[in-house]
Amino acid sequence: MLNPATPAFLDTLRARLPAATFREAGPEHLQEPRGRYTGQGLLLAPSSTEEVATILQACHAARIGVVPHGGGTGLVGGQVMQEGAAPVILSLARMDAIRAVHPSENVIVAEAGAILAEVQAAARDAGRMFPLSLASEGSARIGGLLSTNAGGLNVLRYGNARAQCLGLEVVTAQGEIWHGLTRLYKDNTGYALRDLMIGAEGTLGVITAAALKLAPVPLASGTALLQVASPRAALDLLALARDRVGDNVTAFELMHRQGPEFLIEAGLDARVPLDPLPEWMVLIELGLPEGLRPEDSLAAIFEAALERGLSEDGVIASSEAQAEALWAVRETIPEANRRIGSISSHDISVPLSSVPDFIAQGGSALQEVGEVRINCFGHLGDGNLHYNVFPPKGRDRREFDDIRPRVKEIVHDLAHGFGGSVSAEHGIGRLKVGDLERYGDSVKLSMMRAIKSALDPNGILNPGAVLRS
Repeated sequence: MLNPATPAFLDTLRARLPAATFREAGPEHLQEPRGRYTGQGLLLAPSSTEEVATILQACHAARIGVVPHGGGTGLVGGQVMQEGAAPVILSLARMDAIRAVHPSENVIVAEAGAILAEVQAAARDAGRMFPLSLASEGSARIGGLLSTNAGGLNVLRYGNARAQCLGLEVVTAQGEIWHGLTRLYKDNTGYALRDLMIGAEGTLGVITAAALKLAPVPLASGTALLQVASPRAALDLLALARDRVGDNVTAFELMHRQGPEFLIEAGLDARVPLDPLPEWMVLIELGLPEGLRPEDSLAAIFEAALERGLSEDGVIASSEAQAEALWAVRETIPEANRRIGSISSHDISVPLSSVPDFIAQGGSALQEVGEVRINCFGHLGDGNLHYNVFPPKGRDRREFDDIRPRVKEIVHDLAHGFGGSVSAEHGIGRLKVGDLERYGDSVKLSMMRAIKSALDPNGILNPGAVLRS
């Protein structure tokens, strides 16, 4: 049983922490982006790992819950706690330093509160790139991205957040500091605690800093938007592109026409430069070494796709501005979704070869529930689809609250039936705790609970997230 965080408890810390640590929680700390959860708690904003340790020592002793907070961009409620004893909200926003950059090692060391875009900029200044990229990179912070094992646009070539991390600095539930901030690419000295903390959503420890992998900047990059005959044709096009340029396919995004139509409906500027608007399209990006022209490679891929009946139309960007305009279509779709308002949104993954069948069966099953619109888009190269269900045009999502549980069940049952996951890259948070229990392997869940009990015996770390309290 946890105790609530109270002003009296915070008073016991005032002699041990700087005055700037004590702040009022604002809407950004108490609400998540979709407005489905409203949290509670008292805010502490430490500026160092030692201050985080002091806070966790006190919370562990007093049995007070701690909810780590980064950029607040998560979509599964992992950053807000609306039920139970009021927690301490532990904001890492003040811990935003880039501690070191080692270009010759392809490593950057950043604190948990560093914003992703700032880490990317520091890498560019050193002549390198940090490949993790997603729509919220202007506000998402490194600690939260690692805690949720974020994916994003470049997983196809560079892997998800776990694959881009070498070492971590972590404060345990008891307030001890694990100095695991190694820059080694090889270290086989025992359990992979780094991988245990990544994706744990702050339930096993609080990440305070990370050593991250950098990559060489491709000397030439190219972008194209190609119409495809179907999701199956999109998969065949991906195989064709990989046959031509290998691992130099940086991104391969599938979009249904509903996404661009939502951009128009929501009054957003991004537009698809194809007329008529295709039913399905892919956004493909190549990053090539010196001596190769991506425009030529993309043209060859398109010509081969034409010959095989995979595509009939497309646009190859001839400038950086045109490439940015094409990417703006894909990156603005989440904002359009937010403005339209979904009945139920889903972040699922299935084996690549099952993507077309999942899309076909999902559409048929959902039409039996009621008149809905489906916006299906995502990272086709790694099987991750953002499969979101919306009301008919002119209707409000709240009118469909009664079918929301059934919509979610249909989508998740179908993904699970194909051997997929109901959480591809956003985590479990509080939204999907029941889903993890429903679809998770029983032995896996037992192992997870055992690890949680061992590392956080008082259950103070992000109570109710991932595992039910």
